[in-house]
Amino acid sequence: MPVPHSTPPPRPTPTDETLTVRSAQGGDIDACERLARTYQRIAYLFALQLTGHPDDALDLAQEALLRFFRTLGRFDADRPVRPWLLRIVRNLVRDRARRLRVRRHEPLQPNPGVLVPDPPDPSPSPEDRAAKTELQLLLWRAVRRLPPQFREIVSLRDYLGLSYREIAVALRIPTGTVMSRLHRARSMLREEVRRSMGGEAQHD
Repeated sequence: MPVPHSTPPPRPTPTDETLTVRSAQGGDIDACERLARTYQRIAYLFALQLTGHPDDALDLAQEALLRFFRTLGRFDADRPVRPWLLRIVRNLVRDRARRLRVRRHEPLQPNPGVLVPDPPDPSPSPEDRAAKTELQLLLWRAVRRLPPQFREIVSLRDYLGLSYREIAVALRIPTGTVMSRLHRARSMLREEVRRSMGGEAQHD
């Protein structure tokens, strides 16, 4: 009895990102510039979340993009770019921390409009704006107090919007570890915010 031939599954249609990466790999300067414009902000924001220093974050993001393009020829264009680039950022931040060896003083407040990219309220009252700013500062300080492995999880998921799978790829850990670590990080963050609010209330 003849064995029926199985039809191979159709190959997925290349995404715009895949096509752009392939063009960049072929030497298309415009494609390289599109990739740089697309990912320079997310690289900067992640570096900023991890370091808390705008100048250092800018240097690290630029170095990450340089490494990104230096290794572009070896990159699988069918893979998503964000986890790969953010892994480079993370490694650079860790290398920098090892070189410095001494923890630098952390800023008390983020650079306005950059660190907490929440969508703007179309018509906030002055009181609402003040309350939102204070809450953002409180959250920022709480995130900065988290241990590095929990801070990077919160930054990738809640600030930069990566999926669990993208985070797993970026950090080279199982998806289940991402979920459990994120749950732990959010619990720690809630406790830190509660402690901060309680501390402020005692001073009133």
